[in-house]
Amino acid sequence: MPASIGTASALRTGYSTGELTTVEVADQVLAGLAGRAGDAVWISTVPAEHLRARAAELHRRRTELAALPLYGVPFAVKDNIDFAGLPTTAGCPEFAYLPERTAPVVSRLLDAGAMLVGKTNLDQFATGLTGARSPYGAVESVFGGGLVAGGSSSGSAVAVAAGLVSFALGTDTAGSGRVPAAYNGIVGLKPTRGLLSVAGVVPACRSLDCVSIFTRTVDDAATVFQVAAAVHPDDPWSRALPVERTVGRAPSTLRLGVPRTEDLDFFGDLGQRDRFAAGQERLAGLVDATEPVGLQPLFEAGDLLYQGPWVAERLADLDDFLRRRPDAVLPVTRKVLEGGREYTAADVFRARHRLQELRAWAERLWRRIDVLVVPTIGTTFTLAEIEEDPIGRNTVLGRYTQFANLLDLAAVTVPNGFTESGRPASLTLVGPAFGDTTLVRLAAALTGEHVGPAGAAPTPPGGDLVPGGDLVPGGDLVPDGDLVPDGDPDGDGRVLLAVVGRHLRGESRNAELVERGATLAGIGRTAPLYRLYRLPSDDGIGLPSLVRVGADRGAAIEIELWRLPVDTIGGLLTGIPAPLSFGWLRLHDGREVLGFLAEAYAAEVAAAEDITAAGGWRAYRQAARTG
Repeated sequence: MPASIGTASALRTGYSTGELTTVEVADQVLAGLAGRAGDAVWISTVPAEHLRARAAELHRRRTELAALPLYGVPFAVKDNIDFAGLPTTAGCPEFAYLPERTAPVVSRLLDAGAMLVGKTNLDQFATGLTGARSPYGAVESVFGGGLVAGGSSSGSAVAVAAGLVSFALGTDTAGSGRVPAAYNGIVGLKPTRGLLSVAGVVPACRSLDCVSIFTRTVDDAATVFQVAAAVHPDDPWSRALPVERTVGRAPSTLRLGVPRTEDLDFFGDLGQRDRFAAGQERLAGLVDATEPVGLQPLFEAGDLLYQGPWVAERLADLDDFLRRRPDAVLPVTRKVLEGGREYTAADVFRARHRLQELRAWAERLWRRIDVLVVPTIGTTFTLAEIEEDPIGRNTVLGRYTQFANLLDLAAVTVPNGFTESGRPASLTLVGPAFGDTTLVRLAAALTGEHVGPAGAAPTPPGGDLVPGGDLVPGGDLVPDGDLVPDGDPDGDGRVLLAVVGRHLRGESRNAELVERGATLAGIGRTAPLYRLYRLPSDDGIGLPSLVRVGADRGAAIEIELWRLPVDTIGGLLTGIPAPLSFGWLRLHDGREVLGFLAEAYAAEVAAAEDITAAGGWRAYRQAARTG
C-alpha cells in the first residue's frame, strides 16, 4: 500500500533537510492515486506528466523554500471550485464547464508553492451533508464499515484523511467543511465568511458560502488559511481580518460557553454523548471560566437554511439549468432545490427580520463568552441508513452546524476520539466573526500541538503566522482599487510599523519598541519586491537592510508588524543608523505600511551579503547558528 503523504509541516522539514524532493513526493502522490483507482474520491485529477512537471519546476526553485510557505505540498480542491485546466462539474456531469481562470483562492496556494493533484467528489451542487448525493458515486468514510464520509465536501475530507494529499479545500454553507471532518477524524476549518474569496466557486447559497480547509493538524490548517486568506477586488463578499484580531487570545483567558444539557440531542447515540462530555471537560481545563449556554436560538437560525427562504437562494443560481435539464439533477437534490419555489418575497423579508433578531441575540452572547463548544454531529449514519431517509437524516447531521454562516460565525472542528463502538467523534469550537485566530489557538491546545507564547505551532520562515500560529489579515481596497496606506487606520493615535531585522522580538533592539509602548500586531511577508542584505556592524551581528528592487529581482521577506504611538516615531527614527530609514513598505496582501527600509546604495557596500534566500533575518540568524 502506498505511503501516506505527510503533513505540510512534515514535508517542509523533509525538504529543508534534503531528505525529500518534490519529484519524489509527486511520484508518491501518483502511487497513492493508482492504489485507489475506481473509488469515488476523485472526479478528475491533473495528468501525471503535469504533476511531475510542476514538481520538477519546484525542485529547480528549491532555493526559494523560505519564501514559499507551501513549497511542494500536494493538495486537492472540491469540484465546485475552478481550476483552469480541469472541468468544474459541481457534481453534475451535464453542468460541467472548463473554466478560463483559476479561482483566486487556489491561485494563492499555487503561488505559495503548493502542487494541485485534482478535483474531489461532492454532494451534487454542494447540497447535502452526507457524501452520498453524487452521480460519481457515494464516498465512504476512511473508517469503513459502510459509514458515510459526510458532505458535501466528502472527497476532499477523505483525500486528506487517507493521506492522498496534505490538505484540501472544501466549501461550507451548512456544515460541509465540518461534518466530513468529523466523519474522517481530521481538522476542518470554516473561516469567517469572506476571508477566503469565493470568486470562482459555484454558488450554493451565495450570501452564506464559505471556502473551508481540511488538514490533519491544526498547524497545517492555520498555515493554509494564512496563505489563502486575502481580499479580492472581484469578489463582493470578500473582507479582511481586522488588525486587532490578528493575534489570538491565550486559552487561559477565555470564557467558554458550554451547552445546557437539556439542549443537547445525540439522537440516542450514547457513545457520542459520552465522547462530547469528555472533550468538553478537557476544554474546560484549558480556559479561564465556563458558562452554560442555551442553544435554541442557534437551532432556530439553522432551521431557516433548509426550512426557510434561503432554499430559494440556492435555487436562484441554478433555476435556469434545473428548468432546462431537470433529469440531469439527482431526485433528492432536485427536491431540495425546487422547494425554493414555494417561498414568496414576503417570506424572505419575514425570515430576514427574524434572523436579525437572532443575530442580535448572538451579539449579546459574545459579550458573555468568547468561544462556544458544540458537538459537530450528534450521531453517525451508514450509507444504507442515509438511503432509507436521505432528507430527514441529512437534517440530523446539520443540527450543530447549519446556523454558523447565517449568524456570521467562525468555526473549527477537531477530532475527539472514538466511541466504544469504534465510530469517530469530534467537537467544534465556534466563535464570532473574525475570531478565527483565537479558535485556532484553542484548537491547537486541545489537540496537544505545541503552543508558543502567542498562539499555536510556529510555521517556517516565509509563512504568515506569528510564532504560535497567530494570523495576519489581508488588506482592504478602496472602491477604485487604489491601496490605502495603513498609517493610523483606527484613528487611535497608533501606527503600524513593519520591522525586518534587529527590532524583531528577541533581537537586540526590540526593547526600543517595547519601551515606547509598542505591541505586536502579527507577522507577515512583504510583497516580492525586495532583497535583504546583511551589512557589517561593530558588534559583528550585522545590520539587516531591506532594499526595494522590483518584481523582476525581488522576493517576499518575513516581517513583524508592531503597533506603536505615532508620537514616538520621531524619537525611534533618530536612533536608526544609515543607510536605514523609514518608508512605505508593500506587504504580500497589497497593503502599504510604514517600515524599515534601506537606501539603494546598501546593496553596493563592498562587504554587503545578500541573504534574501533565507526569507528573513530570523531565519538567516538561525541558519547561521546551526550551520
